[in-house]
Amino acid sequence: MTTTRFFSLWSFVAHSRRVIALAALAALASWSAMTCAADLPVLKVGDQSLQTRGILEASGQLKDLPYRIEWFNFPAAQPLGEALNAGAVDVGGLGDAPLVFALAAGARVRAVAATRSQPVDLAIVVGAHSPLTDVASLKGKRIATTRGSIGHFLALAALKKAHVPLSDVTLVFLAPADAKAALASGSVDAWSVWDPYTALSESRDHDRILANGVGLSEGLSYQVATERAITDKRAQLADFLRRVALGQQWALSHPEQVAAMQSRVTGLPPDVLKTVYQRGQVHPVAIDESVIAAQQRTADTYEAANVIPTHLDVRASFDRSFPLP
Repeated sequence: MTTTRFFSLWSFVAHSRRVIALAALAALASWSAMTCAADLPVLKVGDQSLQTRGILEASGQLKDLPYRIEWFNFPAAQPLGEALNAGAVDVGGLGDAPLVFALAAGARVRAVAATRSQPVDLAIVVGAHSPLTDVASLKGKRIATTRGSIGHFLALAALKKAHVPLSDVTLVFLAPADAKAALASGSVDAWSVWDPYTALSESRDHDRILANGVGLSEGLSYQVATERAITDKRAQLADFLRRVALGQQWALSHPEQVAAMQSRVTGLPPDVLKTVYQRGQVHPVAIDESVIAAQQRTADTYEAANVIPTHLDVRASFDRSFPLP
């Protein structure tokens, strides 16, 4: 063997060894990463229309998590509340009225963080060519909404304000997609709903708003956790709530970025989502006496309409031990 061929062969062997060694290191790193990820505690998070996830991803709050998040997406609050009740998720976002509905059903959950928004996104909508002009004109009509939702609450509150007895309308309880189809087909006359469905209905179908939630809804929503998660996953829950609050504060001044990120996640149009964030102005608030009093008023409205069977004292449904960042 010539010296040149010897060194060529040696270089090839040495190069091969380096490649094998690097491949082995890469495989070991990959295995270690998977093992570490598998060893991390898991927080199961319920979301509606991926709104919480969209904010967290856009604001960078999902980086360097010391635990894993398993996301569960729901089209409305009622199935999310049922998942919390069953212990299928540890924490999830619910509006004030759906929380009342879940608690009345016996869910062992607590509100652990709160937000306020401008309830212009909560609305009773009718088709573009509907002859209806105000809430009073809903007398004798069919109104679609989702049972136990903030849309359900708005329908009750708006009818009461317009002095239309509940017995003079027919509430048709449907999931949002089915309610939208029913409105489009004319099988219902109006739809009581919330964003992003309201914004999508206005923008794409040119539906009209008869009434919104201003002056009727408290504009409160919560992160709601199971009692078991509060006890067993307190560290992960506290960290998650901190990240959500920071993401919400960031989103107030970055609606376009949040809309773009959520559009990629959900497939909804970014212009619609930008409208959602600009007009909602969702911001974290402390759970104080004013929040508890507002939540009691919501519960009392549901009780008066026989949506829940008995009186509910909401004070026990709050855990105030998770401070705002």
